[in-house]
Amino acid sequence: MNQGAEVVADGNIHVYAPLRGKAMAGASGNVNARIFSLSLEPELISIAGVYRTSENPLPANVHGKPAQVQLSNDGKDKLLINALTISY
Repeated sequence: MNQGAEVVADGNIHVYAPLRGKAMAGASGNVNARIFSLSLEPELISIAGVYRTSENPLPANVHGKPAQVQLSNDGKDKLLINALTISY
């Protein structure tokens, strides 16, 4: 997904390539939606309206690596970004 591209979904988003554009999951308010990518390098990521832009860089342990994005369960409207282990 190239820079400048946008994907908007009511549910989950799966990108089996580098995610460099904007990915907005849970657009209809689905707080359980997630974003998955094999290489997370986004301009913007959003779950149910909670967003993070590239102005706030991702930690080195997830930037450019396989990762998932989801909302925290503590009700604080915070994005959790976790590295994924891929095995073939």
